[in-house]
Parts: sequence; C-alpha cells; structure tokens
Amino acid sequence: MSESKRDKREKIPKGQHHLHRLTTKPTPSILEVYILEHLQTMYASRYSNGTIQHRRFGLLLLLDWCEERGIESPLELTRSLMDRFQRYVGQYRNRNTGKPVAINTLSGMLVNVRMFFLWLERREYIPKNPALDLKIVSTGRRLPRNILKVEEAEKILSVPDLETPYGIRDRVILELFYSTGIRCFELQKLILADIDFTNRTVFIREGKRRQDRMIPISSRALEWLRKYVEDVRPGLVSLPDEGYIFLTNKGKALHTSQIIAMTTKYREQSGVMKQGSTHMFRHTTATLMLDNGADIRYIQEMLGHRRLNSTQIYTHVAIGKLKEVYDRTHPAEQDQTNKKDSNTS
Repeated sequence: MSESKRDKREKIPKGQHHLHRLTTKPTPSILEVYILEHLQTMYASRYSNGTIQHRRFGLLLLLDWCEERGIESPLELTRSLMDRFQRYVGQYRNRNTGKPVAINTLSGMLVNVRMFFLWLERREYIPKNPALDLKIVSTGRRLPRNILKVEEAEKILSVPDLETPYGIRDRVILELFYSTGIRCFELQKLILADIDFTNRTVFIREGKRRQDRMIPISSRALEWLRKYVEDVRPGLVSLPDEGYIFLTNKGKALHTSQIIAMTTKYREQSGVMKQGSTHMFRHTTATLMLDNGADIRYIQEMLGHRRLNSTQIYTHVAIGKLKEVYDRTHPAEQDQTNKKDSNTS
C-alpha cells in the first residue's frame, strides 16, 4: 500500500465516514472528491451509518485500484477497465485469513461501486456509465434458518444468573430481543427516554436507513426492564450518565460485539444446538407472530422493513399453522385422512 492511502481498518468515529478523507495526499484526486461528495449526499439523505461505512469501503477499493494505475478521474474509466476491476474484486481475500470472501460480500462491493457510478451519471459528472455491465451475482433471498421453538427460546432466556447484576442485565437484553424483534444495534443505543412504561412501547431512534419507529413490548419484558432500570442500572452507571440503558462494568454503553457474544454464549450454554445469535431472535419473533395469526403488515412495521417483500420471506417459514388448517379443512386432504382411518379400523 502506498503512503498516500489510508488503512482500510482505520478507526473512524461512528457516524463520520462521510467526512474523512480516503487518502493522505495533500491534494485529492477528482475521483476522491466525487466519492466524498457521494458519501456526504448519502448522509444528508438519511442513509444509516452502516450503509455509508460499507459504501465507503467498496469505493476505497476502487480508489486504491485506480491510484495504482494512475487513474485520477472517473472520466478515464472505460467498460474495459471496469471489467478488469471486477476481476480484481473477484480475487479479493480476507485481510486476516487470506481466504476468499463470501460471494455475498463480493457482490456487495460491486453493488456499492455501481451505485456510485449511477449517482455520477445522474449528476452529469460523467457522460457514460462504465459500470453498467458490472455483473452482480444474485445469491437470492435466503430463507431464515434456525427459527427457535417457544421452548427453545425460553430455555435460552433462563440461562443468565439472576443472582448477579450482569445476569439480570443480560436477561433483560434477551427478553427484549425475544419480545420485540429489535436489531442488535438498535438495542445497543437505547436510552432511558426511549421506554414508555405506561403505554408499553419502545422508541427506536434512527434504525436501519436512520428511520424512527415505535414498537410494542410484552408485559413480561417490560417488568424485567423496570427491575433492571430501578434496581440494577444505578449501581452500574458512571458519571456523567449518558442515558444508555445497557451498561458495561465500567458504566459505559455495551458494544454490539459484546451483546452478540453474550447472546451466543447463552445459546450455547442452554444446549440449543441451532446456530445463531441476536438475529435468531428477530427471525423467531416474526415467524411465531405469523404462526399465531398476525397480519404481515403489522410485522413489517414492527421489524422496520421498508419493503413488504423483506417481511414476506417469513411466510415461507411460518407454515406450521397453515399446514394444520389445510389438513383439517381441505377436501382432498380430508379424503386421504378418511381412507387412512378406514384402513386402520
């Protein structure tokens, strides 16, 4: 890596990926200027920090590749050069292991680059889009796996040691995941003011795509949360109190990686063999609600999905009740059942 480039692992303060230069050169190239403008436009359009961070990473790969070839402007890029860039991305290796990365990751990198060039074209910064033919491999929408049964979810929830303050904290976190289907990063940044104990609601501030929403919470989860807030959190907090609900032993907000590791640990200790962590509870919440007759549009609202097809994937999983109704009511199935009964009598 040349001295002009930033380390892709550089620690950038959360929410500032649209502000930081991508190289350390005194004068940025036209390509870098456009990339920074694109990221700042995304921020102004209320894209989530995670989306901006991923877009930045993909475009940093493009910038590095261009600089190695003396390319400073998107006007210099042709379809032939973009084909070469695609082959370069296809050979990308994990920094830590040296192994090829997943096809989803590679496709994500190319999607980010293609979206950038679409933006350049709409802004009329380029007359032609050289990235039109970038081949984005479709991996399809995968069905959620390892949906928990009710007894499995309860088994995991029962693992934390309730004789310790951290055990109570962890139980509350698990209850919230199970009760609300909340995303890990949404739970991590909850503050006290986000909980309405009277109306049994949780306010999600700047969820995915930086969208706010209000979701219900079960009475049981709310009681656990009340116990934690009143009896446990005061003993964990350090001054100044930033208001975050879930705190470390140093009184600061838990990190998402700590929450994921904690959830995985309790799932393993419970003896539940299904793989998964915090998102397993999100899938489980949606599937069990559908199984019990919830309207899919309410679940869409609860999960914070922008498009209904993101929620409809759960209809392929939550078919247990549908099969039961089918077996009881469809004439063809009733005919088969009657034949079986007559053969056994």
